[in-house]
Amino acid sequence: MHAKAIEKIRSEMTQNTANSYIQVVGGFLLQHLELHPQGAEKILAIDKTIAKSLEEMRKEASKKKVGNCAVLTDQEGFTVVLKYYGIEAAAPGPASNIPPQSIPKEAAVNPTAPSAPTATKPVDDFDIKLEDLLS
Repeated sequence: MHAKAIEKIRSEMTQNTANSYIQVVGGFLLQHLELHPQGAEKILAIDKTIAKSLEEMRKEASKKKVGNCAVLTDQEGFTVVLKYYGIEAAAPGPASNIPPQSIPKEAAVNPTAPSAPTATKPVDDFDIKLEDLLS
């Protein structure tokens, strides 16, 4: 049963490689199953998916919405996921406990974020004459 639960999670992650949220939550669930294999049966429920757990997170975050912003901490989000699956929430650890391979690069780096200023080294004067090239 444990192996089937892992297969179900990995299958959904494979089918949704462009969705970094599914990758992160899937990685969390895989890690949770390693520590708590008794949750496998609940993950195998036919009507339960990672995508639907994200919808539950969205609903929970909207309860805390301020203006147009709704945010959950990692712990709050993962607690919602476990509750969605009907798994008794053993307080999830900090985000550093998420295996690095489960977090896709695009989720960890925001390419549109302004980059930090870098030190510029002085450029030597570039002096070339057309005659130098022709001779």
